[in-house]
Order: sequence, then C-alpha cells, then structure tokens
Amino acid sequence: MTATTIAAPPGAAGSVDQATLRRAIAASALGNATEWFDYGIYAYGVTYISAALFPGEVDDAVLFALATFAISFLVRPLGGLFWGPLGDRMGRKSVLALTILMMSGATLAVGLIPSYASIGFWAPALLILLRMVQGFSTGGEYGGAATFMAEYAPDDRRGFYGSFLEFGTLAGFSFGALLMLGFSLLLGDAAMHAWGWRIPFLVAAPMGLIGMYLRARMEDTPIFREDGQASGKAESPSLGQLLERHWRPMLVVGGLVVALNVVNYTLLSYMPTYLQRRIGLTTDEALVVPIIGMMFMMLFLPFAGHLSDRVGRRAMWRVSLLSLLVGVVPLYLLMATGLVGAIIGFVLLGLCYVPQLATISATFPALFPTSVRFAGFAIAYNVSTSLFGGTAPAIGSGLISWTGNELMPAFLMMAACLVGLVALRYMPETAGKSLRDDPFARH
Repeated sequence: MTATTIAAPPGAAGSVDQATLRRAIAASALGNATEWFDYGIYAYGVTYISAALFPGEVDDAVLFALATFAISFLVRPLGGLFWGPLGDRMGRKSVLALTILMMSGATLAVGLIPSYASIGFWAPALLILLRMVQGFSTGGEYGGAATFMAEYAPDDRRGFYGSFLEFGTLAGFSFGALLMLGFSLLLGDAAMHAWGWRIPFLVAAPMGLIGMYLRARMEDTPIFREDGQASGKAESPSLGQLLERHWRPMLVVGGLVVALNVVNYTLLSYMPTYLQRRIGLTTDEALVVPIIGMMFMMLFLPFAGHLSDRVGRRAMWRVSLLSLLVGVVPLYLLMATGLVGAIIGFVLLGLCYVPQLATISATFPALFPTSVRFAGFAIAYNVSTSLFGGTAPAIGSGLISWTGNELMPAFLMMAACLVGLVALRYMPETAGKSLRDDPFARH
C-alpha cells in the first residue's frame, strides 16, 4: 500500500507521509500526557499528599500543598528562557527528549519522598525541590511539543491534528485521576494515607521512557530543517532582541494564556479540592465529577480542532470566552446543588472551554516566525502561566477563605476571560496560513 503524502509548498524541504505524521502526533501527545498525568495525580491526591508531607491542621496542610503546586509554575519561565532558545538553535527533538525524562523522573521521585513524620521539614522541602524540577522541564515541554506538532501538520488541517496534543493533556490527566480514584476505592482511606497515594507517581517512569523512545526515533520538523538551523551554529536572539522584535505576538499569547490557564487550572486541578471541601461532596464523588467531564471534553476536542480549520481560530476563541463569561457563575451555582448538578455543571463548563483547548497548538506557534517560534512561544506562555495559571488554585482557595464567598473561583475565571477578549482583538487569523509566514509582519 502506498503511503499518502502531504504536499509541501514551493521551496519546502519535502512532504510528510501519513505514518510519519502519526508518529509526530504520538510523540508530542505522549509527552503532554506525561506532564498532565503528574498534574492529575497531584490534584487528585492533594489531600493524601498534604497529610503525608506537611505538618499542621488539615486546612493549613492542604493550602501548603496547593501553594507547592503553584511554586512549580514560578520556575516555568526560567525553563522557557533556557529550553526555548536551545530548541530554536539545536532543534525541537533534542530538547523534547530531555524535558520528558526530567518530568517523569521528578514525578517518580515525589512518590519516594519519606513522610513528614519520618524526616520532618525535609519532606516538604524535597517536594518543593522536585516540583521546581518539574516546572523547569515543563517550561520547555509544552511550547516544544506544540511547536513540534504544528510544524509537522499540514497548514489546512493544523487545528485538527493539533487538537490531539490537548487530547493527550486530558488523557494524561484522566489517567492520573483514574489511578488515584481506583487505588482509593481499592485500598481504602487508611491505606491511601499510609502508602497507597505513592503508587500512581511510580507509573511516570515507564511513561517517560516510552515518550523519549518515540521522540528519539523522529527527525526534526521539516520546517525547522528547511530553515537551516539544524547544524546548531545559528545564534538565537537575546531576550531583549526577542522582546524588541516580537513583542506583539508575545503580548497576545500572554493575554490569551491568562484566560486559558486560569480556566484550565481552576477547572481541572483545583476542582476536586473545591468540590470536596467547599461543596461537601465525598472524596470519591469529587474525583468522579471531573473525570466524567474530561471524558466529554475529549470526545469534542477533534471536532473543535477540525471546525477551527474551517471557521478560524479567532471565532472559536470568541465563542469560548463569551460563553464562559456568561455561564460560569450559573454553572458554579448548579454544581453546588449536589452530585448530579456538579456533573452537569462541570460538563457544560468543560464544553465551553473546549474551543480554546482544542486550538492551542494550532494558534500560538503560528504567531511566531520559525527562527524564534520555540523561544517566543515558550517564554510568553510560561511567564503568563506562572503568574496567573498555576497560582489560580491557591488564589481561588485563598479568596474563599478571605471573603467567605464560594463563588470567588468563578469570578476569577470571568476576570481572566475579559483579559483574553482584549488580547483576542489583536490576534491575527492564522487558520490555513503557512508557518513560513510571520502573521504580524502583515499588520
């Protein structure tokens, strides 16, 4: 059987056959799944982790654990500053092989930290250190994976193929959540607190090795090779030069990421804690609700990605931001009515969010020229994520404690969507356009 090829435009390095394209998608998506597997088991095991590794009362320990979750995001811009220029100079593939190993290794090590009762303050100190390693590696992982997938995908189907990167996000998160829930149901609360919470962390090692193997077998992207930088001799621009020449796409990405990741981390990472501690659901019910919601989101991701290839990225983002702005408070009130209301409310919130999530890797890499794509995307994305995304769970929890208003996470999401709408006004449409173009050069 003859492989189908995707024709490259005039001057391109060549065409990409379907088998190579599928391997590129798998290599990108598995790394993203590994990253979000860690977020899933941390978010869904935060009660057990806080009890095992932090001192103090339950509420204080949970808040410390959420703050530790946020600490890893403060390191992500450093990762973006390090890995981004390296990826533009030496290649996407080499960086991605290293970042997935660092991520999975640090996640594995979290499961091996002795308890606070055994080693005292060294337990939270080691957790913070490992979360920082994870943040540093993630600073290169997501921007690199999205760039890698976007540069392999054909221009007219970049939205569809790019959506599978986010399919990997939800698959990894759901897998981590299901593992934590499964062990909780199987072992019971006492065993989970004693040792059971550690088991899901140990699964990260084989996931990382598989991801590294897939990436090691790939060639670098055709566009990167065509750009003539594979030799490693090209000099990447300094941070000052990057900001001077490409400040517009960096500001647009940063603003859109405020909306994207405040919603993302509030909805996916903080929601189990919110449903259990603020709404009063049981531990298992609080875990089941987001899992059901993520399954629905995964079903719609490829359709949303495909639709963005037809109607454009801007239209998809506008629909998502406006629907969240209008619907988030009523849906939070619905979730507060009980288990059934929580499931329906979460599913609807997730479907409002899907048009953003499905189009990230088609939208953001296309805003930068090839020579600075990895660095520009990674730095802008991670700075905004560290300031607004990773801190969202801790800020939402803190605002509830400060005001006594259980709707504060919803108000936080609304404010983030307003920022996203402002940024969207300045984003050029890139659907169907070649990645060899600089969309801001036309403005």
